[in-house]
Amino acid sequence: MDNAISIEAMSERLANGKILAGLDLGEKTIGLAVSDRALSFSHARPVIARKKFSQDAEALLAALASDPLAGFVIGLPNNLDGSAGPRVQATRAFVRNMTRFTELPFVFWDERLSTVAVERTMIEADVSRAKRAAKIDSAAAAFILQGALDRIALLRQS
Repeated sequence: MDNAISIEAMSERLANGKILAGLDLGEKTIGLAVSDRALSFSHARPVIARKKFSQDAEALLAALASDPLAGFVIGLPNNLDGSAGPRVQATRAFVRNMTRFTELPFVFWDERLSTVAVERTMIEADVSRAKRAAKIDSAAAAFILQGALDRIALLRQS
């Protein structure tokens, strides 16, 4: 069983005061961001160092335990041509495996070039290479989540 839903379905499920979490799965870390309660802005949170899947899932849910979470938006790392490679399969497997730990839904969000865009912004802001490395995954998660929040805002206008 899979707990993935569309952005449209997520928009319909969002109750007042609930927030969304954004995730960017890296090989060594999980970037994490959360929305505000108005679902207008995303805010980066500290990254989660990856270990084994069960430890990653528990650390992720513990990091969000005090938040009124409605669901997750997770970056789907499609290839530039839109095809799915091994990282897409790993991301889909992560979401499938999360059903053992949470019933909260996940939305897959195309993250092509999100890390590149975030890194360029950080370079333009003169952030050092060491600081970029420590924050890039959470900044990418915030970028991914912001795209989804913007889409939800458009859905709610129509």
